[in-house]
Amino acid sequence: MVKLAHNDEIIRTAGSLPPGELAAFLAVAEHGGFRAASRMLGQTPSALSHAVAGLERRLKVKLFHRSTRHVSLTEPGRRLAERLTLAFSEIGLAVEELREQVSKPSELVRINCDSNAAEQVLMPLLMRFMKLQPAMRFEVKSEGRLVDIAEGAFDCGVRATELVSGEMIAIPIGPDQQHIVVASPAYLNDAPPVGSPLDLALHQCVQLRMAGGSIYRWEFQRRGEDVVVSTSGNLVVDQSRLLLVAALDGCGLAYVTRWMAADAIADGRLRQVLAEWTPPYPGLCLYYPRHRHIGAGMRAFLDFLRSSRSDPTS
Repeated sequence: MVKLAHNDEIIRTAGSLPPGELAAFLAVAEHGGFRAASRMLGQTPSALSHAVAGLERRLKVKLFHRSTRHVSLTEPGRRLAERLTLAFSEIGLAVEELREQVSKPSELVRINCDSNAAEQVLMPLLMRFMKLQPAMRFEVKSEGRLVDIAEGAFDCGVRATELVSGEMIAIPIGPDQQHIVVASPAYLNDAPPVGSPLDLALHQCVQLRMAGGSIYRWEFQRRGEDVVVSTSGNLVVDQSRLLLVAALDGCGLAYVTRWMAADAIADGRLRQVLAEWTPPYPGLCLYYPRHRHIGAGMRAFLDFLRSSRSDPTS
């Protein structure tokens, strides 16, 4: 019988041995012979015999008692088989855990997004995705200014398609957008008619100050003609939601998204003007740097967005 200390030395040495030889040895030990092991591994008995012989030469110890009809483990072989069984079991568990992490990603994804885009499109998509992948975590930063997402340590951003650089990979999300001009019936009843963008000079227009400090200019298009108008009025706000509030209170005309004003138009609290001058335009997209590494969680979310785009009812 080989001494215990020598057996432990053999086991320590096994860590530097070819995995194929170790797998062949363990298969023969588990199945009690080379033929049975060969069927399990899909190799010939001769190939397994050569692998085990190579392992014995490396370890300088006999692992099997062999006869023409029978194969059995030596004492060093038995101890090695016991330890390898535990080690291979741990490897199997590690691989299975990794597969579960890939199939059920749990990483954190940070998204920079305009607040209206988050409310209108991003949050409903996130809620649906997180029900499918409950281990995923998201952090949404809402701000009006356009930021460098890489510098801000964001994984991706959501903005109007026209604002996204061509150097980014962009995935369209949500429907087309449309900015429209609205006002309350009370205001319109006492104000001059609005037949063209030039008529805005005669009106109180609720203005929006952008994150960079400038006043947003209203954009119009009709039959290929583009018109950009600088408006004036007694009220300036810094959030587009406040434009809607002001219009509902009769403060003047407001330039808002149709999505934001849809309910108020439907129930008659607001009326749209210059409808022929405000056609729809490409909507929002989620974007990220072209050469950034994409983790399993982010990739799963991107796949979900693409499938949602192709099947809006999903």
